[in-house]
Amino acid sequence: MSRAVLRSGLWLAFYIAILWAWWMMFTMSRDMDLDWVGRPGPMGQAMAAMDPRMDMYMPMAEFGPLFWMWAIMMAAMMLPTLVPTLRSYDDLIHSANGTRAGWIGVLAGYFLVWVGFAAAIAGLQLALLFGGAVDMLGIAKTPYLAGGLLIAVGAFQFTRAKEVCHGVCHSPMTYFFSYWKTGFTGGLRMGLGLGAFCVGCCWGFMALGFVGGVMSLLWMGLATLFMVLEKLPQIGHAITRPVGFALIAGGILLIAHHIVYGG
Repeated sequence: MSRAVLRSGLWLAFYIAILWAWWMMFTMSRDMDLDWVGRPGPMGQAMAAMDPRMDMYMPMAEFGPLFWMWAIMMAAMMLPTLVPTLRSYDDLIHSANGTRAGWIGVLAGYFLVWVGFAAAIAGLQLALLFGGAVDMLGIAKTPYLAGGLLIAVGAFQFTRAKEVCHGVCHSPMTYFFSYWKTGFTGGLRMGLGLGAFCVGCCWGFMALGFVGGVMSLLWMGLATLFMVLEKLPQIGHAITRPVGFALIAGGILLIAHHIVYGG
């Protein structure tokens, strides 16, 4: 197999995996009777109203199905953001001693970190569910929780931690130059590091799923678009703080509206 064919095949498989993940999220949303903004129909309303402590089978109140849902969501939302990083490694295959095995290792390490994050946030959702903070669809039950999340994630956009993590995601070539390792194992190690910085950069936008519902395709699409734009060299740094201001303002308005109008 020629190098060009192998390269094309790997990229094709990568894009197919992204499309499959989005299709699976669409299918799960449809099966749960949710519209594209995560609002439930009759079946979805019944699911949202369920008490997780009732003696009946409810998949969204169990770790296994919830983890599976979050893992697919991580693939749908985060793999598109990896394109600039994989292209940077692609360049190093031609200019340095990078390999296709290393390319696969970077992808595998990156996704393994996000699978770990999927397990953590699935556990958090269960804790919030059984604590009465969110409903069965992962939607915050009070505007104080929703508004507080918006404010917290918005404020994080201005922190040093965000700046450092975003710097790595924004300039993957610099990371490769600093931590370069060859082969699949080397790529895996670099992918794990890149994934850790990416989680540090983007965890807040995952947490915002609890504001509108973790099965909202609209939230997923908007969050994915922003995270992709944030990693583009030309505009990445220019949009981080404006989005922070917008999130903080949205959280304040949500809480203020509830205080003034009570709903």
